[in-house]
Amino acid sequence: MNKEKLNFAVENAVSKYNCLLVDLLIRGTDTNRILEIYVDNDEGVSTKMCADISRELGDVIENENIISSRYRLDISSPGVDRPLKFLPQFKKHINRKLSVELNEHEEKFEGVLLEVVDETLVFKVKNEEKVINFNKIKTAMVLISF
Repeated sequence: MNKEKLNFAVENAVSKYNCLLVDLLIRGTDTNRILEIYVDNDEGVSTKMCADISRELGDVIENENIISSRYRLDISSPGVDRPLKFLPQFKKHINRKLSVELNEHEEKFEGVLLEVVDETLVFKVKNEEKVINFNKIKTAMVLISF
């Protein structure tokens, strides 16, 4: 398997559908690969979009013989159980509660994301606003509330 060609093919297929590649996980054995591809965009990822990306990517993998063994493509949106990795992902979660860990001093907090302006995120933590630059965030997860 040519990982460089695979990464290029995945990036191209995902970008054609105005999606952001959130993660590419390669599992399985040399004879039976599993590719987990997580994509996101501002409008949300539909089942049809995942199927279209899968079909397009499958064609490229076959035509360019990127993977010579059996393989399975799993394409989906990251879901709320996966951390937010890229700044564009945060915009979809305005007015939601997030758990955030910062790079500095391993500070952690929970707060409602109020605003995203350029690379600045504004959270409401208790009764105060907390302004954080995106590059200071180590991990961020959406918290599910019932």
